[in-house]
This record gives sequence, structure tokens and C-alpha cells, in this order.
Amino acid sequence: MQQRLTTISEPNRFRIVELLRDGPRSVGEIVDALSLGQPQVSRHLRLLAEAQVVESTKRAQQRIYRLRPESMREVSDWVRSFAVLWSERMDRLGSFLDDDHASDEANERGV
Repeated sequence: MQQRLTTISEPNRFRIVELLRDGPRSVGEIVDALSLGQPQVSRHLRLLAEAQVVESTKRAQQRIYRLRPESMREVSDWVRSFAVLWSERMDRLGSFLDDDHASDEANERGV
């Protein structure tokens, strides 16, 4: 998982993942969309493939890349676990602030 996140975190690779989210693309389409050189895009795709984020198939003379759904699901589940954690913490903070506000109001009324 850590290798996957580290690989995706590089800005150009992140942009490639965003492109592939909409569906498979050839290397040439990715080059055109990102305005990067073909060797650069190929290197990024190789690293993404090594991290099992993408996979490729060959169609005639082209390599077509797509996201590996199971890998992206793992990343999504990992991120979601933090969303639950932060939601719980924010709920506790809200309760604390509500209690603190109620105490302040009671003190102002002399209760």
C-alpha cells in the first residue's frame, strides 16, 4: 500500500491516474493530454505498473493502459478509514464545544 501511495503522489503520475479514471488510454493519448514527452510518460507508466496501479494490454502497435480497480479500491478503503476517524473526532469536538457553550451561558445567567 505504501509503495502505491508514494507512486501516485508524484504530480505527473497523479495526473495520469486522473486521466485513466475516465477509462483506458493509449500512451500517445496520455502524452497528448499531459503535454509530456513519450519517454517521460512511459517511465511514469512503468512505475505505476510496478506499484500495481495500472495494467496494460497491447492493441496492434499501441499499449493501452487502464487502472487496476482492485488496487484503487484498496487506496479508497484506506482513505475512507481516515474519513471515519476524522468524522468521529469532529463529532467529539462539536459535542465539546456545545457543552462548553452551554456552560458559558449558564455562568452568564448566574446558574
